[in-house]
Amino acid sequence: MTATSSTPSAPPAISVIGTGYLGATHAAAMAELGFTVTGADTDPAKVDALARGDVPFYEPGLPELLRRHTETARLSFTSSISEAVAAADVHFICVGTPQQRGSNAADLSAVEAATLAVARAMTHDGLIVGKSTVPMGTAARLRTLAQAAAPDGVHVDLVWNPEFLREGKAVEDTLHPDRIVLGSVAGADLGPLLEIYATPLGAGTPLIRCDLPTAELVKVSANAFLATKISFINAIAEVCESAGADVAVLADALGHDARIGRQFLDAGLGFGGGCLPKDIRALAHRAGELGAGRAAALLQQVDEINMAQRQRVIDTVLQVCGGSVLNRRIGVLGAAFKPLTDDVRDSPALNVAAALHLRGAQVVVFDPQARATAQRQFPTLTFGGSVTEAVTDADAVLVLTEWNEFTSMDPAALAALVSSPTVVDARHCLDAERWRAAGWQVHGLAPAGHAPAPLRAADALTPV
Repeated sequence: MTATSSTPSAPPAISVIGTGYLGATHAAAMAELGFTVTGADTDPAKVDALARGDVPFYEPGLPELLRRHTETARLSFTSSISEAVAAADVHFICVGTPQQRGSNAADLSAVEAATLAVARAMTHDGLIVGKSTVPMGTAARLRTLAQAAAPDGVHVDLVWNPEFLREGKAVEDTLHPDRIVLGSVAGADLGPLLEIYATPLGAGTPLIRCDLPTAELVKVSANAFLATKISFINAIAEVCESAGADVAVLADALGHDARIGRQFLDAGLGFGGGCLPKDIRALAHRAGELGAGRAAALLQQVDEINMAQRQRVIDTVLQVCGGSVLNRRIGVLGAAFKPLTDDVRDSPALNVAAALHLRGAQVVVFDPQARATAQRQFPTLTFGGSVTEAVTDADAVLVLTEWNEFTSMDPAALAALVSSPTVVDARHCLDAERWRAAGWQVHGLAPAGHAPAPLRAADALTPV
């Protein structure tokens, strides 16, 4: 691979197409690894913010990384894909693949447009690297389209390098990944990518080389497995409640089995966000297209169990409020789908808050980071600026996102603010005995058709 502006021994220059959550993190991390990086996005406002060193979303550690490298010539941003591509040898595609409207299939329009834009703008031989989450078969099709769209005399190849970032820990996951997957056709030159990832590979990160469909399937399979663990423990939690068993102790016992592990075995409100829900639906859809009916049926059940958890929280609140929340004041703690992020995409917490609002409750929501993003999505909800503002005069307090700020609250101080000291801990993250000793009625999630059961002390575990 050669570039008009570099010598054969020069490290590959990088372009990152799409500077949202994934792209901005990847661009900053690649600069941290020592490469010259140009990020490109069609949103000029986002480009301007990133060029100033401002991150338009919450991700711990990213603002410092971004500012450090935008202050030098190592990291820059542009709204011109042609400009970014001309300056680079390796081009990472980091655009979104949301769920299609009216379908469970993934919307691939952005990833296809980005790939074609890069191929058409290439001025010298280069490598396109897909990081977006796509269904099996997408990469092979995009490789063919890219090679057909490239200018005459320019050689382009495409490999797939799925991302495995956790929101709230994205910088660490990019700089110190637990594995690097490179999917390609036989004979592809992976040298530039091996050079880019030399630091983590040298530190012992496993490298998995595979074909394109396997690389595509790794990411969605990982998310599907994690989602299945969450839905499994939530299904078992309902059995535990009915049988008088303790789901938290059960999860601890299961977690000591190295084949199972403790992570993602916390019963509660369930998963949300921009990845797990849409990825399991897209995988189920694609599995159905390929005739893999058992996989599709399993994933549908996982999805249904997860969505039912939101209704269980709503039913619990209705029961503790005497059957109706009309004109009841409900303090909701949490809007983001998980802590350490301001992401409210498919957030169970925000979904529950909105559903109670529609039932006539006076809902006041507080989240340490997600107030602005939540308010844009649900402008009819009321948002407080503090825990105190959310819970004052509340008939019930709901803990729906397990921020440390919530798990460390002083229950005695809060009891003096509320109308009724009743808390629904939908994440099993509070010290139930401490809250009960301060005069609170502490409730978990009730099985369908049953009265909500107070939490036991052993339920007070912080979920992943």
